[in-house]
Amino acid sequence: MAKLLTAPFANEKLHKVLADAGIGSRRDMEERIAEGRISVNGEPAHVGQRVTPSDVIRFDGRIVRRSALENNDVPKVLIYHKPAGEIVSKDDPEGRPTVFDHLPRIGGARWIAVGRLDFNTEGLLLFTDSGNLANFLMHPRHEIEREYAVRVQGTMSPEAKDKLLKGIKLDDGIAKFTTLEEGGGKGFNRWYNVTLSEGRNREVRRMFEAVGLPVSRLIRVKYGNLELPSDLPRGKTRRMSTEETEKWLDSISYKKGMSTAPAPRAPERTPRPAASRAPASAPKAGRKFGQRDTSSAIRSSRPMRSRGTRGPK
Repeated sequence: MAKLLTAPFANEKLHKVLADAGIGSRRDMEERIAEGRISVNGEPAHVGQRVTPSDVIRFDGRIVRRSALENNDVPKVLIYHKPAGEIVSKDDPEGRPTVFDHLPRIGGARWIAVGRLDFNTEGLLLFTDSGNLANFLMHPRHEIEREYAVRVQGTMSPEAKDKLLKGIKLDDGIAKFTTLEEGGGKGFNRWYNVTLSEGRNREVRRMFEAVGLPVSRLIRVKYGNLELPSDLPRGKTRRMSTEETEKWLDSISYKKGMSTAPAPRAPERTPRPAASRAPASAPKAGRKFGQRDTSSAIRSSRPMRSRGTRGPK
């Protein structure tokens, strides 16, 4: 089945043309191009290549039809409470459980993950059928903050906190938290709430490790001003209503005129065995992890200060 693309402008980058249609994120499309799965006018495509409306594009050997028709429907947005032990990818050589095994179907389209959480990270993960929206939410220039609850092994010194807020050098450049607040805990395990406005690979873990504090638990609790619902169990999804989505898009200044054409439906896949869930004793993420207005489920998972006990292992 041919894939429909929206490419109203001439001489656009190929990976952008593919992503704008909702086939996947720009990063995903660059990977598909590098893998040799995309061709232009019968020749293998290359990363960074530009195309015009007259170029013939093929994806996995199938011709890609492009249309200048703009679709201004409100994109679909799905909230998923990712448990630890799932990979944010459809194809994994190791055969590990994937988040895509638990998503509901959408007619004539497929879900695109907004960024990624690593295998052992849990919490808020967003999906949409709009490549434009996914790219908008992930692009560093929009500086959309992500908030995480982090459990570390050890106690943070004032010097370490200062480094994490002012900037610490990692292998791929300088990184820093926008905010860093204590979230409770005594003894060996301590909780912190941090925010940052980018999403590099394992960035939060690497930053804490750089100051000698290994991360034993990492939960994303917020993306922009969208919070992980405190009553959404791990491994479950919740579809945002059209009204909720419109209000949210306005709040993040998403350009309404952008194309939101749905992604083509992916081929049917054989379901994998259900992933093993995190222990029932693990704390659940909520609205403001580690702060006074946090849900009781989260508060009860942390050590009681009056008793001086340690946090959960």
